[in-house]
Amino acid sequence: MDSRPQSNSPETPEPDHCLLLQPERIFLSPEGRMASDREVLVCGRRIEAVEPKGQIKVPPGTRVLDLSGLTLLPGLMDLHSHLLLHPYDETPWTDQVLCEPEAYRVLRAANHARATLRAGFTLLRDLGTEGAGYADLSLRRAIAERLIPGPRLVVATRAIVAAGCYGPGPCGFRDDMVLSQGAETASGEREILRAVRTQAGHGADWIKVYADYRVGGSGAAVPTFTPRELQVLVESAHSLGRPVAAHASCAEGMHRAALAGVDSIEHGYGGTRETFDLMAERGTALLPTLSAVAAIETYADRYHPAGGEASARMRLAANAFRLARERGVRIGCGSDVGVFAHGDNACELDWMVRCGMSPPEALRAATAVNADILKRRDLGRITSGALADLVAVRGNPAQDITALHRVELVLKDGRVEHGARYDC
Repeated sequence: MDSRPQSNSPETPEPDHCLLLQPERIFLSPEGRMASDREVLVCGRRIEAVEPKGQIKVPPGTRVLDLSGLTLLPGLMDLHSHLLLHPYDETPWTDQVLCEPEAYRVLRAANHARATLRAGFTLLRDLGTEGAGYADLSLRRAIAERLIPGPRLVVATRAIVAAGCYGPGPCGFRDDMVLSQGAETASGEREILRAVRTQAGHGADWIKVYADYRVGGSGAAVPTFTPRELQVLVESAHSLGRPVAAHASCAEGMHRAALAGVDSIEHGYGGTRETFDLMAERGTALLPTLSAVAAIETYADRYHPAGGEASARMRLAANAFRLARERGVRIGCGSDVGVFAHGDNACELDWMVRCGMSPPEALRAATAVNADILKRRDLGRITSGALADLVAVRGNPAQDITALHRVELVLKDGRVEHGARYDC
């Protein structure tokens, strides 16, 4: 008999207390509107009731949290993150992959997880360990078992890339060197099947594939897997119950990924009207990672945050984002954090609003829309029965999205994770 645990993510022990939250207002998602004069009762790990003030029957011993002046929101989610990376202006990607030991990267990642949770993001989808093997599985377990503080983790382990189409590449190194790779390479259907099955067997929640990469003759992004190879990857992942996220930034790479049936496309900077129409038709989500573009352009001195004009690459990403909205694509919040500092995830919502979303629409993207992408109806909503992942911020982010940077209280699983004066 197999005595191994059957769950990839152990359930957090049940808290034994009730909390009555009394905020100035709450954000109702997916409706996308604010409501005032409401109280929220949390018992154990879940929301017990959401009612007008004074109408909730409060159990004896319930602790009341006065959140005057604060907005209560569902815990925020970032569906494109890399906990095992840190900003490229600190250490270039290649040096992180080749020079930083895995144990060191895991220790850094524990700090990244804590900073993320304190910033009000109670769930991350981590889309690739970038040379750190299956370390994200241990991070997921340590957080779930409360060994370290951090957001819920949905992980993709190593990501899958076409042979010769990712880094570190041989250019700049001796020809006879064998370099550690930032992802798992595969060529042909047999190797793709093996990679998917291996990653699922290790415990990946999602399968990540690079449908294109910067390997064109001029360094442009071009498709790296054939349509048939992508179809095999998606079919094998789906048969194992794993959704698929596809890195794709050129129109043809996005088109092939959407036709193959991937569940989300990451970046999408080169998307066309036809590509986005196909995504909308098939229900393929877009995670736009606008803040990563801004960070990279800042590092390259092509963009200056203090009043500088957007670079050509930033304008391309912004235009694609606007076109995707126009064509009805489902857009979630995914930032590619790790390219920039962990804990700054809310910058993605700032950029989404700058590029045309209303603040309530951006808040929906980071809550109910992301929960729907994950097929988690118990998250992303302040409603009876949902898990008590909640964040309170000073101000009204439906009017000023930058209020998300003023986090006062974070609950995950009904426990106070940040906000010393509210700690139980």
